[in-house]
Amino acid sequence: MSAPAPLITLSGLGLRRGARAVLQDVSFSIAPGEFVGLIGPNGAGKTTLMRCALGLLAGQGHANLAALPPAERARAVAWLPQSREIAWPVSVEALVALGRSPHRAPGQRPGPRDAAAVDAALARMGLEALRHRPATQLSGGEQARALIARALAQETPLLMADEPTAGLDPANQIALMERFGEGAAEGRAVLVSLHDLGLAARHCSRLLVLHEGRLVADGPPAAVLTPELLARVFQISAHFVQGAEGAIFQPLRVIA
Repeated sequence: MSAPAPLITLSGLGLRRGARAVLQDVSFSIAPGEFVGLIGPNGAGKTTLMRCALGLLAGQGHANLAALPPAERARAVAWLPQSREIAWPVSVEALVALGRSPHRAPGQRPGPRDAAAVDAALARMGLEALRHRPATQLSGGEQARALIARALAQETPLLMADEPTAGLDPANQIALMERFGEGAAEGRAVLVSLHDLGLAARHCSRLLVLHEGRLVADGPPAAVLTPELLARVFQISAHFVQGAEGAIFQPLRVIA
């Protein structure tokens, strides 16, 4: 049986801002079933890479998603950016239902499949009790969960999220990573940028390490988070073991 076709493919992706190379010759692909963490220090280019991959920034090289027409791209990938402001006091249910827009013709009313997708997304993010509350009245963490539910309701083969655990408490961070893992196990692909290396090591099946705009490592967490890489890229030492319940990663100190 042949391997499934990749859902995202980047080849020689680069971006310059003036004389500075923000991204340099980045190439990788992600197939269905993978839960991939994009990690790197501040300023490494993670957000820029994701935006270039989606065609939101014009870079050099090839990005298969950027080449798609906007409507087709919206059915191929759900995107959750870092900025998560909710400007209008619509209900949580109505906000999540916006994720269904790519699946309907202009002016077409939501159908049973749309309602089922919204219900499933609300349940996955633990928002059923808040479905009728104005989204602008939610706490910051609840708003983040509502926007993640909107992306889940989009039911795309690929989900990309930029720092999705930011603003969530530890229980919701773990729950979200478990939801992403479940999506990958169901055959979707998930690409998330993360600063929490502990969450990345424990939940992601694969890590991409970006450093100064270059992809410097790509592989399973245990193969990527070596003492040498942690010192060179993150300037830290850490304790990393495979425990009975999964990977355990604990930063120890800054290396001068």
